[in-house]
Amino acid sequence: MKFDYLLVRLGELTLKGRNRGKFESLMLGKIKQAMADYPELSYESAFGRVYIKLNGADADRVLSRLTDVFGIWTISPVLRVKHDLEDIRSAALAVLEAHRPVPSTFKMSVKRAWKGFPHDSMEMNHLVGAHVLRNTPSLRVDVREPDVELRLDIQQQGVFVYCSVVPGAGGFPLGMNGKAMLLLSGGIDSPVAGWTAMRKGLEIEAVHFHSYPFTSEQATDKVIALAQRLAYYGGRVKLHLVPFTELQTMLAQQKQDHLIITLMRRSMLRIAERLAERSGALALVTGDSLGQVASQTLGSMNVIGRTAQLPLLRPLVMMDKLEIIRISERIGTYETSILPFEDCCTLFVPKSPATNPNLRVVEGIEHALGEQLERLVAEAVAGTETVVMTAQGREEKQALPAAEDRWF
Repeated sequence: MKFDYLLVRLGELTLKGRNRGKFESLMLGKIKQAMADYPELSYESAFGRVYIKLNGADADRVLSRLTDVFGIWTISPVLRVKHDLEDIRSAALAVLEAHRPVPSTFKMSVKRAWKGFPHDSMEMNHLVGAHVLRNTPSLRVDVREPDVELRLDIQQQGVFVYCSVVPGAGGFPLGMNGKAMLLLSGGIDSPVAGWTAMRKGLEIEAVHFHSYPFTSEQATDKVIALAQRLAYYGGRVKLHLVPFTELQTMLAQQKQDHLIITLMRRSMLRIAERLAERSGALALVTGDSLGQVASQTLGSMNVIGRTAQLPLLRPLVMMDKLEIIRISERIGTYETSILPFEDCCTLFVPKSPATNPNLRVVEGIEHALGEQLERLVAEAVAGTETVVMTAQGREEKQALPAAEDRWF
């Protein structure tokens, strides 16, 4: 059957108090932005809800796109009818008959938000439920575990009749909670960390470290493809491409093989933090998962993380690898992440990397490097190129704006 509306329920926004109106307005704007390919749609806002009139648009296609919009809790295709009992009964039968698989049991659920309607919820349960049973002999009532729940949402602007409730992405509308800088490698974890951060309302920019010619151009193209996929959820994503070859080579020459990963990641955080400050980002996001590799033990994360002054967010820290893989498959990054192109993090990896590095030893090495380390960090920042990605591809190429460099 052809539904004429989609009922969109907002998620964590319903927990907000005085700022709720502001957040609902932001949420409506994000929905309209995501639905830009469907200009025929029209929108009505209500308390914690958005009613989208399809005006002939394909309900399944629109619904599929809406499930990826952050801040949406659930979505239901609905029929809207007037405040007329016979119209409501007819719509209820039509919705049930269209439901697949064909149900054997059902229950009624009525929400009477508009108190001007002449029948209360209990009366409507009986008036509509009895009509359905009379006209569908094979159907029976089961209030505990029904095959389907027939729902009536009685609002002042009409009565919405539906059965299906499709889960949305949840979370907050993108950008509501500020901006963060994502350290984006070519692996499985960091794109999932970026998606998770976006789901919680963070606008993200991404920074990727490349060591050409030690790493191939295909490795960078792979990261650009991952940024493009994240842009599908975020509208656009700035990707900062940082030349890391000289700094990485210098660190490898210090003959501290067991600490090379720790030293590299600390340098990456320094660079990412400078880029974050220039972009107005208030946090760094990484794909660390506790205990997954040597640099992600608690001891390693402690020593590496002490480099950053900004908050360091690790949304995957308590997730198992299989959980992360399942999310990457769902959000469409997995197939790109497993392409066999190495990034700079796979270079110079020792046989026995430190799993519990000593902070004083690491800081002593960096102190001995002194101005050389500072110079290479500053040069990496200055040589950074920025690519703006949208869901359709590369939007434009930007040079990083000049700004005063700050050390620590």
